[in-house]
Order: sequence, then C-alpha cells, then structure tokens
Amino acid sequence: MALKEIDVLRAEDEWQRAGAYSVRIQGMNRQYHISLREEFDEHDGDGTRYIVLLDGGYPVATCRFYELDRKSVMLGRVVVLPEYRGRELGRRVVSEAERWIGERGYERIVIDSRDVAVGFYGKLGYAPVDGHVIKSGAFDCVRMCKRLI
Repeated sequence: MALKEIDVLRAEDEWQRAGAYSVRIQGMNRQYHISLREEFDEHDGDGTRYIVLLDGGYPVATCRFYELDRKSVMLGRVVVLPEYRGRELGRRVVSEAERWIGERGYERIVIDSRDVAVGFYGKLGYAPVDGHVIKSGAFDCVRMCKRLI
C-alpha cells in the first residue's frame, strides 16, 4: 500500500478526536481484544490533546497527551494501524506530539511503555524511571521519561 501524503492533525475538538478513537478501536480494541471500557478512560475528552496522522484523509496513527503538572505531561495511547506499521509512523506521531508539547511550554514527558516497546522509546530519547514493571490492563509496562529542555 503506497502512502499518500501523510497529514498531521492536532486534535482538540470532538470531531477531530474521532479520528484518534477510530485508530485506537482498530489497532487495540480489535487487534488485542481490549474492551472499549479499558481502552477509553477518564483522560479521553476535553483537556486531552491528540495527534492523528492521516493518509489521504484516513486516520492511520495516533497518540494522546494530558497534563500531569505545570511542567509534565503523560504521553500515551500511541497506536499505528497494523497495515501501516514498519513505516516510521510511530516515530512520527511521537515526534509531532513532542513538538506540540514543547510549544505548550512543558519540560518533561512521561510514558508508560509496553515492555515490548521500551527499545522503541529508548531510541527516541526516553529512559526508564526506575525499571519496575507496572500492570496496565493486559500489558506489562515500564514507566519512562524524557526531558525536553
């Protein structure tokens, strides 16, 4: 499947967030059999910001972030549709989020990485906080962080 121009959407309005939700339903709910209740939580909605990558207007990758404190955000729900994996879109969606986070004046990003993705985030400059494995739904996760300044 040839990629058309990949557009970046900074989603804050409900109609824009629908693109993020679509990717998450297809990439997590359907693929990993995660219930909607587990995939969508109290952080989805107003106040949370989403990056959505669009291939010809079709949502193909997403992530979200929300404020932890004045200087820190939690980045998460990084999902690329299965048929788009291996094309650097995970890296792109995270870097687009980091750019937006930096523009908003935050200094630190925290992520609870699935244990299988620790190497991916390590290549992007994230480091494990303490190395402890935390359970997040069906996944084992490691808390990682990155300083922007």
